[in-house]
Amino acid sequence: MALTATTSEPVGDLAVALAHAARLLRGRPVMAEAQCREILKVVPGDPRALRLLAAALREQGDAAGALAIIVPLSAAAPTWAPAALELGLTLGALGRSAEAREALRRAVRLDPRLPHGWRALGDELHLAGDEAGADAAYARHLATSAEDPALLEAGAALVEGRLAAAEHALRPHLEAHPTDVAALRMLAEVGGRLGRYEDAEALLARCVALAPGFETARYNLATVLYRQTKAAQTLEQLEPLLARAPRNPAYRNLKCAALGLIGEYEAAIAGYEDLLSTHPAQPKAWISYGHALKTVGRTGEAVAAYRRSLALAPGLGEAWWSLANLKTLRFTPQDVSAMEAERAKAGASEEDCFHLDYALGKAREDAGHYAAAFGHYAQGAARRRESLVYDPDEATVHVRRCATVFTPAFFAERQGWGSPAPDPIFVVGLPRSGSTLIEQILASHSQVEGTMELPDIVAMAKRLGGRKRIADPSAYPEVLRDLDREAVRELGEEYLARTRVHRKSGRPFFVDKMPNNFAHVGFIRLILPAARIVDARREAMACCFSCFKQHFARGQAFTYDLTDLGRYYRDYVALMAGFEAAAPGAVHRVTHEALVADPEGEIRGLLAFCGLGFEAGCLAFHANARAVRTASSEQVRRPINAEGLDRWRAFEPWLEPLRAALGANPPP
Repeated sequence: MALTATTSEPVGDLAVALAHAARLLRGRPVMAEAQCREILKVVPGDPRALRLLAAALREQGDAAGALAIIVPLSAAAPTWAPAALELGLTLGALGRSAEAREALRRAVRLDPRLPHGWRALGDELHLAGDEAGADAAYARHLATSAEDPALLEAGAALVEGRLAAAEHALRPHLEAHPTDVAALRMLAEVGGRLGRYEDAEALLARCVALAPGFETARYNLATVLYRQTKAAQTLEQLEPLLARAPRNPAYRNLKCAALGLIGEYEAAIAGYEDLLSTHPAQPKAWISYGHALKTVGRTGEAVAAYRRSLALAPGLGEAWWSLANLKTLRFTPQDVSAMEAERAKAGASEEDCFHLDYALGKAREDAGHYAAAFGHYAQGAARRRESLVYDPDEATVHVRRCATVFTPAFFAERQGWGSPAPDPIFVVGLPRSGSTLIEQILASHSQVEGTMELPDIVAMAKRLGGRKRIADPSAYPEVLRDLDREAVRELGEEYLARTRVHRKSGRPFFVDKMPNNFAHVGFIRLILPAARIVDARREAMACCFSCFKQHFARGQAFTYDLTDLGRYYRDYVALMAGFEAAAPGAVHRVTHEALVADPEGEIRGLLAFCGLGFEAGCLAFHANARAVRTASSEQVRRPINAEGLDRWRAFEPWLEPLRAALGANPPP
């Protein structure tokens, strides 16, 4: 038998013709389709040619045409893993994700050493928000991709979650074979699972540099960059992936999330709408879409998106909490009954349970059932605390170390160091202290742009500390003593460069509202001496309890225990007092209660400290339509009110551990 490819190259027998079609599929699907049709003229009904033809159609965007071929083929060959794999890929391309996952699971059951099957399953699970399942599938993909015995051993360890054993097998292998991209990617997987994202990033960057066409490694790199909030770099890595596969839902989803990180909310919303038009059965994607809508003030549409997520997954705690976290929404009795039923289910996950507890706490509080509300808040916090590594002594030790470094003499000796740019206005303090309100007021001034909670100062301080693992000692802040004038100036310029992507309006000043920056006010003063620092302060019991009943998506590990909260508040106050003594006048404090009592007086004082003239628009901040990412986004779209000042008092009978931790004379 003689077959000829459409390229007019001589092809030989059937096996050679099929192999040629498979090669064409990687980058030239139109020609692969033509080759498959030529094969089928000679060998009608050949299952291998039919599978390749379906794949070629799918690669060209004709998933419906592919499905018409692969469904009968898969039914006729129910034990043939490649057919099940192609069925899963085609269903995924059509947005039929639940069916795609079922087909892909069948494929890897039929052939557990099917690397593309595990990767595709991981992609679908990731898109569905099942991160644990996705991680397990990706680990199986790595394990089944390996052929070297050392990599097989490491892959098996990854699958079983034995990360130390995997690392032990991989490091000597890479010393002998430093360009083994499969091993580099495996070691990056270890780093990512351990939260060592900088290490994972370096390994994956090396992997992509060695093998630019290694798409899975590039996607892993984009994901690791996103987890470090390096949005611009994430988008850079996604660009070639999307050029190759513009309809890949995982790539599109990550792009939308990255666009949101840099304030491109309208583009993110449009991206989510496009994604959900083809993949509507994705409850986690509906939540992400809802978050983007909430950020730009489209609250009604955000509620509808969260409700759509719940229609698909009634037990999804994150969707219920997203509704509660709007703060202005009131749950119906039917909502409460539905949440309680889901919370009581034996198979509910830990994550769903604590999200439901926080949402039920909000519902019970709104109804005036304070004992029941506190019970839910406490259960949710306890569950969340169990999943986190937090040592309250670290904050206390950090305060002491800062006091020894940031002295009047330290700043006097470095007078005139750092970048002279006055652009940033840092709003620091504890979460739920009124910082979003202060940012909204400042961003209503014609000279000031509001951005978001920028992670850059925290990331730079972490890098200077040089700590690779939680158990390792950090060199920060003492390492700042060793920096010379040029190094300090470069750090200030680095911060300005890192944050430039968030500045859209061309206004001369911008707000960085990361509350955790209070722990780095000395560092900020050193590298950006002309920057303004505003301390958002709220009465201790009110602030701490508001933190306790708030579930934070990430960070803020001190908020899930009342004693931890009290200690952390005292440490915060002590650190700020120490810094103010070392650099008098460098910080302006805005007390939330004073701002509520005398808005105009406090706003005039704030603007004067920032070197800004008074503008009436700052009093009408609630009319500002800017995007707001924090939990207070709906609250700052209303005029200042005293509604929440004493809300904590209804819970006073259960707050004795907090009061004890704050001490007999709570700090101001």
